[in-house]
Amino acid sequence: MDNAAARWLAFVTNLPTEDPAARMRVLRTLESLGCAVLRDGVFLLPDTPAARQGLVSLGEHVARLNGSAHVLSVNSENDAQTRQFLALFDRTQKYEELIKTVESLKSAVGYSDSVSIMRLLNKQKRDFNTISTLDFFPSDSKERAASVLSEAEKAVRALMFPQAQKKSGAIDTTGKMYFRRSWATRTPLWADQLASAWLIRRFIDPEATLLWLDKNQECPENAIGYGYAGATFSSSSERVTFEEILEGFKLDKNAALTRIGKLIHALNSGEAGVAEAAGVQTLLQGALRRTESEAQLLAETEMTFDLLYEAYFEAPGKPG
Repeated sequence: MDNAAARWLAFVTNLPTEDPAARMRVLRTLESLGCAVLRDGVFLLPDTPAARQGLVSLGEHVARLNGSAHVLSVNSENDAQTRQFLALFDRTQKYEELIKTVESLKSAVGYSDSVSIMRLLNKQKRDFNTISTLDFFPSDSKERAASVLSEAEKAVRALMFPQAQKKSGAIDTTGKMYFRRSWATRTPLWADQLASAWLIRRFIDPEATLLWLDKNQECPENAIGYGYAGATFSSSSERVTFEEILEGFKLDKNAALTRIGKLIHALNSGEAGVAEAAGVQTLLQGALRRTESEAQLLAETEMTFDLLYEAYFEAPGKPG
C-alpha cells in the first residue's frame, strides 16, 4: 500500500449552533475542500500541504465564530483501514456518470447541431474539472473520462472547423454581387450565425434578406450561404464563419470587428481567454429563451453586438 495513502488529516470540530448560516458556510467549505465525513463533526482529508493549510485556516475561522476545531495527523493502522479511507474518496461513480453522458453526446455528432453539442461538452469539461480537483488519487476511471472527453471534443471540432475546401482568393467579394441579396444559414442559430447576420446587415448588405433554413434544407440557388458546412462562407480549421466573412470582405483591418471575431471564436470553440465571452453567452441564452422565432432572436441580439462594437471601437483621435 502506498505510504502516501496511509497519512491523513482529521478535522474535528464543534460548530456553533446559534448561527445556522455560518455553520452551513463552514460545512460547504469542508465539502469544497473534498473532505469525507467520518462521523458528525469529524472530517477526513489526505495529508497534503494544501489540505493542511486549508483546514488550519478553516479552524481559525471556526474559532472566530465561537466554535472549536482541531487538525490532527492520522496514520492508517493497517491496509484494511487504508482501503476503507480510500473508499471514501472514490470518484469512480461520478466519472462513470460523466462518461455515459459524454458517450451519448458523442453518438449525436453528425446528427445534432455541433455548436449545441460543444456547449454541452463544455459543461461536462467543467464537471470533470470539478471532480478531478477533488480526486486525490490516480484512477483508471479518471483517465477514461479524460480520454472520452478529448475524443468527443475532437469529433465535434472536426465538424465545426473543417479543413478549408476553398482555394485562396476563390471568393470574389468585389463589385455588387453581394448587395441586396438573400443570405441563408441553418437553424438552430447560435453565436457565429447571429454575429455573422449582424455583420452582414451592418457592414456588408444593409438591404439583405435573411433566410433561416432547416438542418437538411437546401440553400436556394440565388442565396448566399453562411455558417454551415459547404456554404460560401463557413468555419475553417482556423476561423469561425464571422472571421471568414471579415477576411473575405477585407473587414479584418477593423480592430473592433476583429475583437468581436475572437469573442465569437471563443464562444463556438469553448476556449478561454476572452473575458467578455461568458457575459455575452449569458445574454444570448437570455435572448434565446425570450424569443419565439429566428427573426426575433436576431433583433434581440443585434443590440448586444452593436454595444460590443461601440465598446471596442476607437475613433481616430479619440482619447482612450
